Amino acid sequence: MNEAQTNNDNINNDNANKETVFLRQAEASDIDALEQLLNRCYRQTEGWTNEADLIGGIRITQDELASTIANPKHYLFVYPKTITGERDGEETGELLGCIGVDMQVNAAGDKKAYIGMFAVHPELQGQGVGNVVLQAAETFAGRHLQPDEQASDKKPARLTMSILSHRPELLSYYQRRGYQLNGNKMPFPNDGNNGEPKRQDLELLELEKPVS
Repeated sequence: MNEAQTNNDNINNDNANKETVFLRQAEASDIDALEQLLNRCYRQTEGWTNEADLIGGIRITQDELASTIANPKHYLFVYPKTITGERDGEETGELLGCIGVDMQVNAAGDKKAYIGMFAVHPELQGQGVGNVVLQAAETFAGRHLQPDEQASDKKPARLTMSILSHRPELLSYYQRRGYQLNGNKMPFPNDGNNGEPKRQDLELLELEKPVS
């Protein structure tokens, strides 16, 4: 994956900026840090992307993360904190961001990449770091979803994601990035596997945009 680069000493120092973000593919040794980052960003009342007012409980389990990392069609990328703030610096074991890209091709030849598990450490939010992480994932997906030059029917590939209803500020963020609601939606699953909804009308709304 092409890198972009961020890091710091205390998250909130002068090294933390969107120009220093870099990503690498997640490994099994990242599972603890990934679990902490995702549950903090989604379930605690920090940062502007949290869902704490809408969903309680956990966001993800270690078993789910292990399954994702082991899936050859699902790419999970992490932005590790390093001592120097540079890509070649020694990693501290803490993660400052992550994003998943799930490649999907159906029997009809439709190609899409589902973007999920997108998180940026709360103390780095609002600094453009998330934009860099998302753009890197989109670029990666676009390269992997290029149409087969030999195919007679070259269907356009798509990027998709799901967001919670009742989050107009999050919807606006993705719309500014070119995503649009496609009309697909489903009730938030009330099975306890990914949290417990705090309101009955909570839904997952699907967004998509064509791969450029």
